[in-house]
Amino acid sequence: METLQIKKENAINAYKAADADIKDILSTLFGKETFVPQNICDRVKTFEDACAQLGIDADSAIPEAASPKLQKDELSIQAYCKLIIIVRALNEGWKPDWKDDSQYKWYPWFDMSSGSGLAYDGYGTRVSDTSVGSRLCFKSSELAEYAGRQFQDIYKEFMII
Repeated sequence: METLQIKKENAINAYKAADADIKDILSTLFGKETFVPQNICDRVKTFEDACAQLGIDADSAIPEAASPKLQKDELSIQAYCKLIIIVRALNEGWKPDWKDDSQYKWYPWFDMSSGSGLAYDGYGTRVSDTSVGSRLCFKSSELAEYAGRQFQDIYKEFMII
């Protein structure tokens, strides 16, 4: 008997495009757990993971530096671009509605005291007001907390010039 191998990604893509009958067949062949979506935090651990989630080439996603030796402000711009991609991936298509003042928008909050430099300190929410770039807000407090901890180094490059 021959063995047929298939990439998990291809099976998942087929499952997404299938009707109910084909989904049942695929679940029987590969197990239902194969098609249960993982938590986004399990899928996005790095900037490269975020790019893959969005179908973006990580090597060309960030603008080139203006000079061979990056200036601190250029690092900040590159970090901001990375954070936009990370936030888009973690929010899984959710976009804030800035006209809806009852919709919560979450972002990480950092302690930037002189003793610690930058440390994740919690998360905050604002309704229509925010003290960070609007593209960097999250749909939930859990995602804001995760991003603040997981991508602290990128936030540090963005915030500290």
